[in-house]
Amino acid sequence: MDEKKKMLIREIEHWRRSRLLPEQYCDFLLNIYLDNDAAKPDTGSGFLGLSSSQIRNSNWEIWMINLIIAAALSFSALNFNAFELPMQMGVALAVLTACYVWGGLKRAKEPMAAQILLGMASLFLLFIGVYMMKLHGIEEPVLVVGYVFITSLIWMITGLLARLALFQLCGWVSLVFCYGWLLHHQLDAINWFTLEISWVPLGILFCWLSWLIHERSRQIGLVFFLLGLIVWYMPELYGMLYAEKYGEQALQWLLLSKMCMQAAILFVWRKKWTVWVMG
Repeated sequence: MDEKKKMLIREIEHWRRSRLLPEQYCDFLLNIYLDNDAAKPDTGSGFLGLSSSQIRNSNWEIWMINLIIAAALSFSALNFNAFELPMQMGVALAVLTACYVWGGLKRAKEPMAAQILLGMASLFLLFIGVYMMKLHGIEEPVLVVGYVFITSLIWMITGLLARLALFQLCGWVSLVFCYGWLLHHQLDAINWFTLEISWVPLGILFCWLSWLIHERSRQIGLVFFLLGLIVWYMPELYGMLYAEKYGEQALQWLLLSKMCMQAAILFVWRKKWTVWVMG
């Protein structure tokens, strides 16, 4: 096999790992460039980038290292409550750092594995913080919501650094729920008018920011656009928690009317928003 063909095959494998082309297209291209008697190269597919050939060809030292790591994680999880606070924080930081660093290293060559690792780290960050606060008797709503607020910012920063729109959107949605909690505890009397005036302008603002920023960053523009669509329905989502107070029939009719209004706006302006959202 000449060097030119080897280079083309390596490029196709890179396309497969980076999800630049569907897998069936990559298989088709490989069948063209590979000789009939040549073995198909290992594409590195599998969970977190591990292929079956890598597992078959691994040695006992690798298995022993993995066993020690798994045993250490299991021991830490089973005895976590018995640890002192500094030890608990050390274990949590070690797991978070390992997942974030590993995900960052895999971001270029194995984006799917990187998203899984970064997602695990982000969810663990939210869970372990709230769990440790409850474990040590810190249950004040202000402190818990404050921690969720900080976690949301970390999610957004992770999404920006890794260029992952989903993480940015999750961070913004968490911030939106923090805003909803603040409204619930600050407004003396909540009715439909105050709910709508507290949320609808915010949704319009996010859509406007989407249009404003889409030329500099199409991904952030998409995040703001989706966030605006979500915030549009936040009054109704809040009303579902207090359906007996606001009336189930009124809630259903209001939700249906807003869905129709949103659909009409998106349809009329479809040639505008698709340009800055989808390109």
